[in-house]
Amino acid sequence: MRAAQGRLDEARGLALAIGLDVIHAESVALTRTRPATLFGKGVVERFAGFVAAQEIDVAIVDAALTPIQQRNLERAWNCKVIDRTGLILEIFGARARTKEGQLQVELAALSYQRSRLVRSWTHLERQRGGFGFLGGPGERQLEMDRRIITDRITRLKSELEQVKRTRELHRAARRRVPYPVVALVGYTNAGKSTLFNHLARAEVFVDAQLFATLDPTMRRVRLPSGLEMILSDTVGFISELPTDLVAAFRATLEEVTEADLIVHVRDIAHLDSEAQRRDVEDVLEKLGLGDRLEDEIIEVLNKIDLLDADSRQFLRAKAARGKGQVLASALTGEGLDDLLAAIERRLAKGSRTVSLSVALVDGAAISWLYDHGQVLGRRDDERFAHLRVNLDSADLARFHRRQAG
Repeated sequence: MRAAQGRLDEARGLALAIGLDVIHAESVALTRTRPATLFGKGVVERFAGFVAAQEIDVAIVDAALTPIQQRNLERAWNCKVIDRTGLILEIFGARARTKEGQLQVELAALSYQRSRLVRSWTHLERQRGGFGFLGGPGERQLEMDRRIITDRITRLKSELEQVKRTRELHRAARRRVPYPVVALVGYTNAGKSTLFNHLARAEVFVDAQLFATLDPTMRRVRLPSGLEMILSDTVGFISELPTDLVAAFRATLEEVTEADLIVHVRDIAHLDSEAQRRDVEDVLEKLGLGDRLEDEIIEVLNKIDLLDADSRQFLRAKAARGKGQVLASALTGEGLDDLLAAIERRLAKGSRTVSLSVALVDGAAISWLYDHGQVLGRRDDERFAHLRVNLDSADLARFHRRQAG
């Protein structure tokens, strides 16, 4: 069960993320939801007085409102009302930087807007006339707007399909290298981008805000043994992520499904850390990764610098008894050597680093090693190429059979 205070703090953080000045934040207990306004009459009237007294321009309801509920609350409070989905879309629209991110946000926003067109033209609906199949000016305007939005959605989906094909070409190129791909996932503001910058020596935008990163970023990282990997920073997850957004960002999230290893970054100091972990795992399961949650995920308990000594000692003891957990602070760098070692151990499962000497005249064999393994070092003399190669055990056996044949 998510704590009410944690949920309220998250809603406040979402509002601050787009530069709103939060005048008041309050949790309201609902015994039952009202189809017309979500809240009961007393709550609606109380907030109407507060909105008028404080001259508030925007009211945010941290729930999914129906178009009718949103319209009725705007009339009762005489201000703009945004629900959770609309707020997240506002943030995504402000933060997307790449062409792909902008396409994905626009697609999600239009899908959301299409269901709410009725709100814009209620003043014309009373003028409907004719025999039913020929509407009045309100209906004609609605239909035109829907058609324009539907056509734009179709074009956006086509453009995103092209993005998807381009990404697949890039993934195919990486598989030929081949570098293993490690994807960072986690709840928004868990510290993924700070960790990414520390490991990759990159400069991805970092801020103590929700959804500071929207566009995927990839960098090549050398592990202590010399093995190299591709590290991918992805969009943060959030509870009750709108369905349209999950669908729109599927092209980006496919980077996670294609990864060789997933690193789940958790804000272990957060009040709702366990609930956030479940939210992330729910999204991963929706992406078809449920069977990988046990063996192909490393869990980073991040922000341990915010914990007291006793809490850290308890977590260390718990992590030592389990598997796949690493305590770290992306901000201070504590525990990152342990994380790199854990990543290396997981990637090395089923593979070996071997030294091989191949005759220089056997160009096909040398090419085969470059295609199927990762060459960590090479020294040539007059007759032989002496290579240090990381190979899958099955590929190593194939190479020996090939040379013997």
